[in-house]
Amino acid sequence: MTQNPWTREQSPGPQQPSPGPTQPDITPRGPSAPQHGVPAPAEDQRLPKFAIPVADTLWWVGVHGGAGESTMSLLLPGTRAANHRWPIPPPPVPTPVILVARTHGSGLRAAQRAAIEWASGVVQGVAVLGLVLIADAPGRLPRVLDDFADIVGGGVPRVWDIPWIEEWRRGEAPTPDNTPDEVFEVLESIYALRASNPADYPAPY
Repeated sequence: MTQNPWTREQSPGPQQPSPGPTQPDITPRGPSAPQHGVPAPAEDQRLPKFAIPVADTLWWVGVHGGAGESTMSLLLPGTRAANHRWPIPPPPVPTPVILVARTHGSGLRAAQRAAIEWASGVVQGVAVLGLVLIADAPGRLPRVLDDFADIVGGGVPRVWDIPWIEEWRRGEAPTPDNTPDEVFEVLESIYALRASNPADYPAPY
């Protein structure tokens, strides 16, 4: 990930003094490592795992079917979709992952289970950087789901929100032309986070 393809090009116009680019806020707002005393979900509630040869990229872990991990991997070249599994590299360096879920009730519950599984410490070899929540419908979330999303988000380091995008629903591939500004902001934040945290950054395996 040596170049960020998701930076808006500035339209030509009169040159004006600029204070310089604003750096995205990538400060963790939730726990950034597993927590003592968190009980692990039952075996049948956990995500499967698969081995990867080395922690060399950022992985998107969709926590349920249709979460949007493949879309996220298209949005940020050089990253990969994990197909609803934890990617586990050999020691000593863990691989960075971002969880992905839809904002409907079942999606948020799946995100909560995955966050608890990670927080319990039973997933060795991953460093969860945050959670991307992708809108499952146009408009505002119902209050009960909005409140639940806040609870779920409190269990991971960061949360990013992707709005409903009608072009994607129609099957159009994500491109800069059909991607709203809110998504650019999310991608720039994730890109900045990944660029500032190379593969050898995460806490010991």
